[in-house]
Amino acid sequence: MAAQPVTVLITGANRGLGLEMVKQMLEGKCPVKKLFACCRDPNGPKAEALQALAKKHPNVHIIRLDVADLGSIKQCSQQVGAQVGTGGLNLLINNAAYLDKSTVQKTTAEGMQTTLNTNLMGPMYMTQEFLPHLRAAVKASKIPGMSTRKAAVVNITSFLGSMQLVKDTFSIFTYIPYRISKAGLNMLTVCAAEELKKDEILFSLLHPGWVRTDMGGEEGEIDAPESVTGMLSVMESLTEKQNAAFLDYKGKTLPW
Repeated sequence: MAAQPVTVLITGANRGLGLEMVKQMLEGKCPVKKLFACCRDPNGPKAEALQALAKKHPNVHIIRLDVADLGSIKQCSQQVGAQVGTGGLNLLINNAAYLDKSTVQKTTAEGMQTTLNTNLMGPMYMTQEFLPHLRAAVKASKIPGMSTRKAAVVNITSFLGSMQLVKDTFSIFTYIPYRISKAGLNMLTVCAAEELKKDEILFSLLHPGWVRTDMGGEEGEIDAPESVTGMLSVMESLTEKQNAAFLDYKGKTLPW
């Protein structure tokens, strides 16, 4: 029996990991009915590669979205809702992120707030505003249990949000605002999984690895295609057993 086509939304889809996710999902085994590729400036130079993909694939819909702006999130949710209707949204990938590399001594209130707005408040508001679409997907689905083909929120996090790994990683990455925002995202995800498990919506955290992107830098250990291939494979394998799991792109469980 052929897999049921899914609807997917990816934030930060114009470059790096987000753009690679769009590319690989379009070429993947699981058919994509609609792919909402969201970014802050769809008509800007940094979205040219995404625009080129959308021209080739009519199931790609580019939507302007600033995850640090609740008004923008609400508007995006309305646009998506108008297109998916009662079929809902099967998979929400909160990928957009902001990196502040400051130390404890140099971190500013402005830097911390900007980081938290994008990395923590953004995914929280995205979850809240897209919850009706995720619930609609559960209602429309005939798949038992939990999965990313039914209704799921995958939050792209980092091993830098792990408290247990601080001693192992701090000499290479200080990144205080970023670390705190990702630790907060981890807690948010675990709480959301607990609160919404009765709705049969899966929540999971994925660490993409240290990737050579604009954010990860040239010193990264892997390229975006390798990271995304791994993450998509992990996403496809997720069930209720991995609800609230903290995994890397290879499917390995990470310490909190």
